[in-house]
Amino acid sequence: MAILEIKGLKKAFGGLTAVAGIDLEVQEGHIHSIIGPNGAGKSTLFNLISGYYPSDEGSVFYRGQQITNLSPQKIVRMGIGRSFQVTNIFSKMSVHENIQATVLYRKGEGLNLLSDSRKRYQEETETILSMVGLKDKAQTMAGILSAGDRKRLELGIVLATEPELLLLDEPTCGMSPTETSRTIDLIQEITKKKALTVLFTEHKMDMVFCISSCISVMNFGVIVAAGEPDQIRSNEKVQQIYFGEDRCSLR
Repeated sequence: MAILEIKGLKKAFGGLTAVAGIDLEVQEGHIHSIIGPNGAGKSTLFNLISGYYPSDEGSVFYRGQQITNLSPQKIVRMGIGRSFQVTNIFSKMSVHENIQATVLYRKGEGLNLLSDSRKRYQEETETILSMVGLKDKAQTMAGILSAGDRKRLELGIVLATEPELLLLDEPTCGMSPTETSRTIDLIQEITKKKALTVLFTEHKMDMVFCISSCISVMNFGVIVAAGEPDQIRSNEKVQQIYFGEDRCSLR
């Protein structure tokens, strides 16, 4: 069953067409990746799904309900969580406060960290910190975290919104190979434990082919291929996009 359906989605910026008529289905419970060269339109597509950009044409459906051009706040409350290519955290707050503030917001209590709510939601905050491996850095200021830990914190913030669908834009951007490996394990573990669906963009092909159940390939604002990892790996059109006429194998 498709948890997310996109039909004929388009977005242009002046004379530049960033998304040129996307049709896409994401099946519930799957880890679905979108790959493509820089400028293919991947982040723009995420911004359209999550309400940060209004679409010019087309529709987005979440669990069969039209969500096209709803505000990001409404989309989050419906169960879609989003991370960004450039990490989006509160750098002058502690790791613990970043998660706690999000829990409070979800509970409709704003950012009142001085209220009794601060104690009431302590356990939930600590559970999320443990889940993303940051409990030992709970009192560290978010702004001084390593790139990998900042990404893990952002994932924790997204999880604090209690999503059913995770949109992860370049979740391993800036990470070392060791951090990337840990993040792969983390995404797989969280997806299984919380029964989440994941749609993510990524440039690291090892990660894409390791964890994806389905891969869609974007180029010049359209999806040019879609299928299981083995189908994408051997697709000549995809090899030409990445490697030109030499058609080297994706690895």
